[in-house]
Amino acid sequence: MRSVSGIILVIICVCGLPATSVPAKNAGEDFTVWLETFRVEARSAGISQETLNSALAGVRGPLAYVIDLDRKQPESTQSLEGYLATRVNEIRITNGRRMMSRYPTWLGRAEQKYGVQRRFLVALWGIETNYGGHSGNVPIIQALVTLAHDVRRSSYFRKELLDALHILDAGHIRLKRMKGSWAGAMGQCQFMPSSFRRYAVDADGDGRINIWDSVPDVLASAANYLKQVGWQDDQTWGRPVTLPEKFDFTLVGLETRLPLSRWQSLGVRRINGNSLPRRDLVASMIAPDGPGGQAYLVYDNFRALRAWNKSNAFAVAVGTLSDRFAANRKKGG
Repeated sequence: MRSVSGIILVIICVCGLPATSVPAKNAGEDFTVWLETFRVEARSAGISQETLNSALAGVRGPLAYVIDLDRKQPESTQSLEGYLATRVNEIRITNGRRMMSRYPTWLGRAEQKYGVQRRFLVALWGIETNYGGHSGNVPIIQALVTLAHDVRRSSYFRKELLDALHILDAGHIRLKRMKGSWAGAMGQCQFMPSSFRRYAVDADGDGRINIWDSVPDVLASAANYLKQVGWQDDQTWGRPVTLPEKFDFTLVGLETRLPLSRWQSLGVRRINGNSLPRRDLVASMIAPDGPGGQAYLVYDNFRALRAWNKSNAFAVAVGTLSDRFAANRKKGG
């Protein structure tokens, strides 16, 4: 995402948290002064007084649980194997295939206009929010006010808050429906407000961009995002591979890019033991679980998925789920 890196595991956990404002410690006059200063900045940025009044009317102080979650983000110790097991499962595969059958027209339009294979769009949708089933229930404005007021990442979230107010001001979504994760990721594709303003599109032609309720808008917005960050529709994302004994693990990492022919000469093979594709593609090797775990050769589209979320595990999960949907629809190497 598009989205803030590293929050995927937390989003589902907070979807049921109350949306009421819970004053945090040390809030009070300092917060009040900050909020009034921000109001002036927002007006100078072009936000209407009406939008400011409605959006900030219920804000009484920082949300304590948002600060708590921001402070307690654990370093992920989950293996890639464990990560995939919880995300690429039979239920999600079955539901993804169902979505591909349910929305062939909109998927086809997004595929044709933006050059992103439909299986990847559905996979992103599934990994991000389980096809819209877990998009978050935290009030976005209050969450962003909290994080913009907090000292840790105030500059970044202040800009996201302004973008969120611009979205409200443009009438794309009602305030009561503007909900998402505790860190501000919104809708079924979990866009941050800045990503929404940069990449989201009105695919169904109703005059609004609605990534909360409009599946056409969700799919087209995801496709536009990937197109803008360099997606290539004649390639796949990568593939699991087998390595020879005594493989040189100094070659592992996204900083090393070699042609497939070179990886072939080094003894790398497809997972079934067959030779690598005979295409003039450059690839990198990753081994998220180390020498004893599964290795992957990844292409430029893998990097596009990491532009959405800077996590190798996330990108592998999206790619693996897409492969499970429709292996017979694969395009390219």
